[in-house]
Amino acid sequence: MYSPETTKYLIHLILQTEGVVDKPDVVGAIFGQTEGLLGEDLDLRDLQRTGRVGRIDVQITTKRGETKGEILITSSLDRAETALLASSLETIDRVGPCAARVAVDRIEDIRVTKRRNIVNRAKELLLENFDEGEINSNDLLDEVREVIRIEKLELLGNEKVPAGPNVIDSDAIIVVEGRADVINLLRYGIKNAVAVEGTNVPDIIIDLCSRKTATAFLDGDRGGELILRELLQIADIDFVAYCPRGKSVEGLSRKEIVKALRNKVPAELTVEAIEREGSEPAVPAKTIVTEIRVPVEEEAPPANPAPQQARGKEAPKTTPTLGDHIADVRDRKRARFLTPDFTVMKESNAADVESVLEDLNGNIEGLVIDRVVDQRMLDLLGSKNLEYVAARDFKGIIKRPLSLRLIKIG
Repeated sequence: MYSPETTKYLIHLILQTEGVVDKPDVVGAIFGQTEGLLGEDLDLRDLQRTGRVGRIDVQITTKRGETKGEILITSSLDRAETALLASSLETIDRVGPCAARVAVDRIEDIRVTKRRNIVNRAKELLLENFDEGEINSNDLLDEVREVIRIEKLELLGNEKVPAGPNVIDSDAIIVVEGRADVINLLRYGIKNAVAVEGTNVPDIIIDLCSRKTATAFLDGDRGGELILRELLQIADIDFVAYCPRGKSVEGLSRKEIVKALRNKVPAELTVEAIEREGSEPAVPAKTIVTEIRVPVEEEAPPANPAPQQARGKEAPKTTPTLGDHIADVRDRKRARFLTPDFTVMKESNAADVESVLEDLNGNIEGLVIDRVVDQRMLDLLGSKNLEYVAARDFKGIIKRPLSLRLIKIG
């Protein structure tokens, strides 16, 4: 009985016939035309019967009246015997009624292949699976600081919801989903976050929202959307900050958190958008319902508000926000191309945007335009890899790039 564990070599043969044949024809030709050719000790049938040669694997295709393919034979013989067996197969000149040619392509040493795979896998294990135990001071410090942050967490109300240490004393709070979100905000010095811990909003959250300026800051997934809808129905939410799509608050960097809170949206506008979306008729399968997110012109409430500047001193110049640019172009039929830090790269008439886009190069992140955007313009904007477009309205939109956020500025 043949055992694959004892296989040493794999013979690769190339077959070509001047006619159409099937696999049984090829196997029959191999046995028939090599019978007795090498004597009894190397007879192919006896070698298979004693387990020194494996099964004959034939892989052929027929095209335009010709048959081509590959024959694979495994061998447990030594090198000389395997070479002799392989060369004998090249004497086959007919398969069925068709003229044929068989040639040895190569003889593969399976043990060498196995050894190569073993070495490659060992290299992967050496590089990836060993814990070298290197000491990183920053990692050690982060681990210790994490314990301090967790100890600073407070448990509020009968529901024991996780909260930052400044929630009770602060005039503004940030409502997040879970304990990990509160800890991540603590990591960056934001100490007025409180977690709802699920879709069943606790009474303590409702009470805090009624007494303080509340900003909802939830994950950018379906779960965050459901919690937001419930919060807007039963709690007094003042603003909504949007987490980047597909991300969670617990995984955001400091820059992402600051940007999201800076571009918070008044809650009443979010409610209107949700109601409009719910009242619209069903759309075709390929249509993607646009989002309506209108950033306001003020900063998000900081965790620890800084004291106001002394009277008579000029306030420092602040970085413009998306809301600032929306206010500037509204009702002026203007268009602004913005960089990631909301700097104006180019400003033009709203009617000239198509021609400006063709010549515009650089790090453009978004467009603010006092004009209705149609499918043609949206396709042109999508080719520029913009992240968002804020426009007066969107008409005739059948399909938009998944990465492009649409903002209706009204």
